[in-house]
Amino acid sequence: MNTQHPLREAALVETRRHFFGRTAGGIGTAALASLVNPQLFAGNRDGTMDRVGGLEELPHFAPKAKRVIYLFMSGAPSQLDMWDYKPKMNDWFDKDLPDSIRNGQRITTMTSGQKRFPIAPSTFKFDQHGQHGAWVSELLPHTAGMVDDLAVVKTVNTEAINHDPAITYIQTGSQLPGRPSTGAWLSYGLGSMNENLPAFVVLHSTVNGGFGGQALYARLWGAGFLSTRHQGVSLRSNGDPVLYLSNPQGISGKMRRRMLDELAQMNQSRYDEVGDPEIQSRIAQYEMAYRMQTSVPELTDISDESEKTLEMYGEEVKKPGTFAANCLLARRLAERGVRFTQVFIRQWDQHGNLPNDIRRQCGIIDQPCAALVKDLKQRGMLEDTLVVWGGEFGRTIYCQGGLTKTNYGRDHHPRCYTKWMAGGGIRPGIVYGETDDFSYNVTENPVHIHDLNATMLHCLGVDHERLTFKHQGRNFRLTDVHGNVVKDILA
Repeated sequence: MNTQHPLREAALVETRRHFFGRTAGGIGTAALASLVNPQLFAGNRDGTMDRVGGLEELPHFAPKAKRVIYLFMSGAPSQLDMWDYKPKMNDWFDKDLPDSIRNGQRITTMTSGQKRFPIAPSTFKFDQHGQHGAWVSELLPHTAGMVDDLAVVKTVNTEAINHDPAITYIQTGSQLPGRPSTGAWLSYGLGSMNENLPAFVVLHSTVNGGFGGQALYARLWGAGFLSTRHQGVSLRSNGDPVLYLSNPQGISGKMRRRMLDELAQMNQSRYDEVGDPEIQSRIAQYEMAYRMQTSVPELTDISDESEKTLEMYGEEVKKPGTFAANCLLARRLAERGVRFTQVFIRQWDQHGNLPNDIRRQCGIIDQPCAALVKDLKQRGMLEDTLVVWGGEFGRTIYCQGGLTKTNYGRDHHPRCYTKWMAGGGIRPGIVYGETDDFSYNVTENPVHIHDLNATMLHCLGVDHERLTFKHQGRNFRLTDVHGNVVKDILA
């Protein structure tokens, strides 16, 4: 008769979950070793290195870009008032959108009760800029000045028609929450280029001292079913850039180091017992936080930037948390080898009073966006840094609410909208795709958001069909089950 105590017996029996957990931890152990013993990996004095972690088989081919800066305009900026010039609409003022154009497309509950859908032409002037004569609105004078560095894609489209599903969709490849975000996929696949900073950093921009607009949930930069070590780290504009990064009062750096060493021993002991890879993630995150105590304050101290550089980004660059400050910070993160930097700015959800609100928003983002591209270019970094700009969907040609010659609002429009890309691997100075006279339907070269993400991964040397993770019995990827690289916009 077995007299072994049941609890002891359970501890001795290695379950199937523990076995596979320990097996899966092999790769993670190497990544952990790079954090605990950085001398094992060649690196530069500033912490940058070729790579730590990632999958051995990546990149699949020679990359053009090493890193990405994604400028996300949350709330959906109006392509009609910024990029997609439709002069014929001036003759359609206050006329109804033809049924043949709408063609039964579903609309939001915000305008579904309207008796009519009156055309609202843009009140803003457009001019041609650059060697290829790209049409750009008067709202974007600084961006217009560097349009030859951009690939303007006018035919991006999505199935999602409301904000949260649409943002979740373009960030994770699914309208349903729970999938890894783009930055998490890149951290998982390509690893980190700096031992002292996260591979994936998120910056939130204030507008008039606050955030406002549609809520942005942490799952948008989460790791989903990947290890939590791959999730984005949000930097704060007030107080410590990262919560709890500073040592508590009375705790010295030497004491913190001793505490982490002992904690790592206990965690390692527990890992040896159960083989849970998340324990390794926990150890790695503690070590990263310790290193960030030095690297983050240096990162956010812009006193070493020249006045010429600061002037280029605009007067708000010295105010932490502003979009200008975050664009400069994004360049500093790129310099230090951060793989994916996401800069969010909200308050683009302009269902009413659009002319006034979009003028304010463009006044906030225009100069810093142009400065970021110019700054990267003059430092020789644009050729291997991919910059992406845009929102989750576009805006309708018809007005939501009351319409006058000088004021109107626009509802959500997923069928076509504009994004631009610049830098690593992207062909500069082009406008890609065409829409109909109403900026309602794509007439030439549609680009689904999966195509956009596939192209972004391609620039980084990643075949989007081969970067997968098996979860719940099937292989998942950022582009879900379809998507094509847009080869015409590649350099």
